[in-house]
Amino acid sequence: MENSNFLWGNSVSSMQTEGAWDKDGKGPSVYDVRKATPETSDWKDGIDEYHRYEEDFDLMKNAGMNCYRFQVSWSRVMPTGDGSINQKGLDYYERFVDELLKRDMIPVICLYHFDMPLALAKKYNGFVNDHVRNAFVRFSKIVIDKLASKVKYWIPFNEQNCTMFEEGFQNSGYLQGDKTIEDQYKIATNSLIAYAEVTDYVHKFDGLQIGGMVAYQEMYPNSMKTRDVMVTRKANEFINNDFLSLFATGKRSAEVIQYMKNNGMTTLVQKLNKVTEKLTNIKSDFLAFSYYYSLVIDSTRIQQDVAPNYYMSQGKVLNPNLETSEYGWQIDADGFRNSITEMSDRFGLPIFSVENGIGAKEEWDGQNQIDDDYRIQYHKEHIQAMKDAIQIDGAQVMGYLGWGLIDIPSSAGNMEKRYGLVYVNRGNHELRDLRRVPKKSYYWFKKMIAQEKF
Repeated sequence: MENSNFLWGNSVSSMQTEGAWDKDGKGPSVYDVRKATPETSDWKDGIDEYHRYEEDFDLMKNAGMNCYRFQVSWSRVMPTGDGSINQKGLDYYERFVDELLKRDMIPVICLYHFDMPLALAKKYNGFVNDHVRNAFVRFSKIVIDKLASKVKYWIPFNEQNCTMFEEGFQNSGYLQGDKTIEDQYKIATNSLIAYAEVTDYVHKFDGLQIGGMVAYQEMYPNSMKTRDVMVTRKANEFINNDFLSLFATGKRSAEVIQYMKNNGMTTLVQKLNKVTEKLTNIKSDFLAFSYYYSLVIDSTRIQQDVAPNYYMSQGKVLNPNLETSEYGWQIDADGFRNSITEMSDRFGLPIFSVENGIGAKEEWDGQNQIDDDYRIQYHKEHIQAMKDAIQIDGAQVMGYLGWGLIDIPSSAGNMEKRYGLVYVNRGNHELRDLRRVPKKSYYWFKKMIAQEKF
């Protein structure tokens, strides 16, 4: 695959970049009301990309990137999540896309990245409720209708498989409740129904492609004890392969379905089947995923009778054979290759790496370049691992998008945990001047893209 066909670029969410949280008719999301802490910022400003996107596009283009995966904010387009449309919000994203196309950059739109409209979270408790699912499908169709002539690639949900483990509650607008396994599966099922309806709708437009996305969790057993091996396999099936199977084949994992039937959730199985049987084309055109680290599972740490959805969080232990970042994430480029090859072999679809990167605390002295050799090393190793998956393992890969390649607040709101090739001059509690300053890794990335062919 030559570089002209390969997607190199950057990937972000709206709440971590845009700012302008109450401008031009935008309604509040669940993120907008979260307060700053001593270690984190609030979510009102991001990196002010709402006003500075052309500057950021120029930085990406200059680095040789040809792709940008971004999110359309639900509450910017539909302030209460349901009801009236904010035309200013829709028009903003059309201008945004037009500026990307003007630079020959390919837009990839994600329709949900955890920032549930606050009104829907307060009134309905988010995706645990069918009304919210239906509202999201309506929102998605409005955005697709507006931008289908300009945007080829679509992703309905960011890291959708998170709805199957603990993070799914916070990520789905769930503000109250006991976080029961039944509610976990209601959220997951509603997200899958929404995925199916949005995917079927996208396929009504000639030439458009859509991909389900997971946060791929590469897991190793802690030992060759058969219990460790079995528990790790089962965690992988529930957390990775279940949603990937539905994306690729239209059917969930038989193992997960059996668990649901055995635990009083047959009606949820039937609910999903009733919808998918009526739709004509719910299979993904590609499989998208994020990858940052791998983990090890020790079965002795897992409570008896706990759902397999929680094997990963309960059994996780450090791998003594891997380096660990300052934020506790273990660096494993071989795991990245394994993830790509496993998905490609098992499901036979093009694989799209849409998030990969390393967070580190960095300070800029106001004058000298930040020498982030650790970031260069991280991306170098992971890109080589991807090349090996393509050239040695035969995987079909669409592209490689780094996460937050212009600094943004982390998923926890920590601006000091930086992933970018470009430094943004703000802290957690000081906006400063928001100046964009390329780091050493920016110039390495630019050179790598210019030279890379595979």
